[in-house]
Amino acid sequence: MNDSNRRWALLSVSDKRGLSELGRALADAGFALLSTGGSARALRDAGLAVTEVSELTGFPEIMAGRVKTLHPKIHGGILGRRDTDAEVMAEHRIDRIDVVVVNLYPFAETVARPDCTLAEAIENIDIGGPAMLRAAAKNHRDVCLLCDPDDYPAFIESLPELPGEAGRRELATKGFAHTCAYDGQISQWLSARDSDGALPPKINLALDAIEPLRYGENPHQAAGVYAVRGQRARGLAGCRPLQGKPLSYNNLLDADAAWAGVRSLGEAPACVIVKHTNPCGAARGGSVAEAYDKALACDPTSAFGGIVAVNREVDGDLAGRLLERFMEVLIAPALSDEARKALAAKPNVRILTPGDAAPQAFELRAVDGGWLVQAGDDWDTAPELETVTERAPDSAELEDLEFAWAAVRLVRSNAIVYAKNRATVGIGAGQMSRVDSARFAALKAEAAGLSLDGAVMASDAFFPFADSIEAAAERGIRAVIQPGGSKRDQEVIDACNKHDIAMVLTGKRHFRH
Repeated sequence: MNDSNRRWALLSVSDKRGLSELGRALADAGFALLSTGGSARALRDAGLAVTEVSELTGFPEIMAGRVKTLHPKIHGGILGRRDTDAEVMAEHRIDRIDVVVVNLYPFAETVARPDCTLAEAIENIDIGGPAMLRAAAKNHRDVCLLCDPDDYPAFIESLPELPGEAGRRELATKGFAHTCAYDGQISQWLSARDSDGALPPKINLALDAIEPLRYGENPHQAAGVYAVRGQRARGLAGCRPLQGKPLSYNNLLDADAAWAGVRSLGEAPACVIVKHTNPCGAARGGSVAEAYDKALACDPTSAFGGIVAVNREVDGDLAGRLLERFMEVLIAPALSDEARKALAAKPNVRILTPGDAAPQAFELRAVDGGWLVQAGDDWDTAPELETVTERAPDSAELEDLEFAWAAVRLVRSNAIVYAKNRATVGIGAGQMSRVDSARFAALKAEAAGLSLDGAVMASDAFFPFADSIEAAAERGIRAVIQPGGSKRDQEVIDACNKHDIAMVLTGKRHFRH
């Protein structure tokens, strides 16, 4: 079958989007189609003439398809240098393969299924595909590689010629990235599977740029959004503003804090307003408009130019309220037509409607010379509470305590939240001492004209001393929620009993650094 003038295109893909259209374009351009298994059937079903790989190699597929393209006539046809290896190719009757169209077994999709077994995962580890990808990418001077169906239309436009060398190099680079990510997925899954729930001993990061951002934390810093290679960008990373200027790095950091925060407040209509990744107000309400009004009342000064997130559709009524103040970003699951029309009057306001994001297995943060990795801070919206004071909280106080505990998790440590009627009334964030956070939260409440009398207090970690309780008692705090675990817990309990303050312990802290 050797023919030095024949132009072969090898097509062997798991993702068959656009395969028949590509095959037809290649055939019309004079390429002979070489294929395997399901890809060959799909091309024949489209009315195209296809040669099976086994017919070219003279060797059958064996081991249930595990071995089919691992043959010198395939890899020689891909790797042969047209200027220096022609004599060897002719001697061994190796036809040149000028186009390689390959993508790999769907390993990530397979192991994402909860019922996936180890044996099934192993069978979805592609061997021949990565070998052909790497061979074609290595020999991109003579061979064009396609591993992404999104690249087919531009390639078809270039036919009957192949893309230029720069274009082939770009496609080759994409091929190496594809195999790198694929091997990383396999290593990651096997490592996590054998880690018994602990952090995996190896973590593979393979990310693709989704879009550039206006700038980083400061205008002189470049920034961009990246997503896991081979996976559709989801959540905020995959969300595009319905209106407004492009997002900056800071916008997305604040948006992430706000969106995660409002979702952690539970199923009731809720609103979180964020400034510099800290909430300046959070609330639940009978409606999302009521929740917004209550959240705004906590700190209207800081809310200026902030990020507003709600967990319900924005209607015309809420849109009107939002237009009364300057905000950078609005995040909501949806907007009514009336709301869209109203908010269009402020075209600089970015509006995001993110879908559900895939849960993150762990969190990463760069440090000098390496990375910190931790499991996510799983949130329990109904923690088991231990009453440790003489007086137990009543039902209204319990409802506010549960809300305050949800809200304090959103605040940078050291964190103190005062809450009343399912709304924050004072927030103290990021102070070096907990008592300063308590005092600062009280000052913010006073500045907003809000009374702390009858409110509850939440602390993200234990009280090392009773001073914060004494400060709270002076302002009329009636109940406290905190993790407990200090050597001076009894002093803190005694201070609560002295002032008839109910206190419950969660047994779990929620630092946010």
